[in-house]
Amino acid sequence: MNAILLGNSDLSVPSVCLGTMTFGQQNSEADAHAQLDYALGQGVNFIDTAEMYPVPARAETTGLTERHVGTWLKRQARDRIVLATKATGPGRALDWIREGRLDFNRANLQLALDGSLQRLQTDYVDLYQLHWPDRNVPMFGRYHFDPAQERETVPLQETLVALADFIRAGKVRHWGLSNETPWGLMTVLRLADALGLPRPVSVQNAYSLLNRTWENGLAEIGFRERISLLAYSPLGFGVLSGKYLDDPKTPGRVNLFAGFAGRYGKPNTAPAVAAYAALARRHGLTPTQLALGFVYNRWCVGSTIVGATTMAQLQENLAARETRLNPDILADIERIHLQFTNPAP
Repeated sequence: MNAILLGNSDLSVPSVCLGTMTFGQQNSEADAHAQLDYALGQGVNFIDTAEMYPVPARAETTGLTERHVGTWLKRQARDRIVLATKATGPGRALDWIREGRLDFNRANLQLALDGSLQRLQTDYVDLYQLHWPDRNVPMFGRYHFDPAQERETVPLQETLVALADFIRAGKVRHWGLSNETPWGLMTVLRLADALGLPRPVSVQNAYSLLNRTWENGLAEIGFRERISLLAYSPLGFGVLSGKYLDDPKTPGRVNLFAGFAGRYGKPNTAPAVAAYAALARRHGLTPTQLALGFVYNRWCVGSTIVGATTMAQLQENLAARETRLNPDILADIERIHLQFTNPAP
């Protein structure tokens, strides 16, 4: 498994990361441990989780993902594992998390981090991420900035100082952003530099054949400022596997959890998926191999986060790391991309 350094740090991670948001919802603790064991055996020692997981977030299950990872982690040599988690942000109906105290001020972030460390049964996390910005931004299927949604936010300086203190205390090694915009990333970098505080080393954003918005601004920032993209949802919530083409009602997360239909049910998504699936089959590939092969080998991607609900899916996802797309396939991908540009942002 190829390794990279996150951002300008000394934190080495494999080019594939195991996502865990199904643990505690679709996957039992035993399932979770089996996936973690298999991934580690394949050289994937980079694990990503979050305070609010599993997804969809519910009061009855929130925190189970970190707990399942934690009961596995205590059996491992801790220094062999690169562990990432995320602090839930404000602006969404998640009042059961930290009693609704979700703004990124020092006290709330301390509560979030301490809770995650307890559930994960560890003294530190290698990468601590802000799950989404404290401020109003379009995300999770929204694609227009709406000034009418503006709200009071925590001064960014307070957030950065708190994160720096966590690093100084040894509870966090590095920190990162998630679901971030070009304005947000550059503002954070400028402020961190001005205050002499640790920079983020990564941004975890959606990136796939259905959503290449990272390339419109953030890719240049990542390149020039040495910020790594952690690409999540490289299969577009499973849509790019092609399994919904023949039977739109086939079991899967899009059908099981109605809230995700809005992000992946936009008008051009199905024809784009059909075009990519047809391209894959013309070249003797599965749609999954095409979709993951594209993201795995994209110059702007640091590490790709893959998740699965079955072991067979996980095996296929990790095996796709060997997929190489020739120039003809890449040219056809660009042709389809120009026809169906970012249908599921």
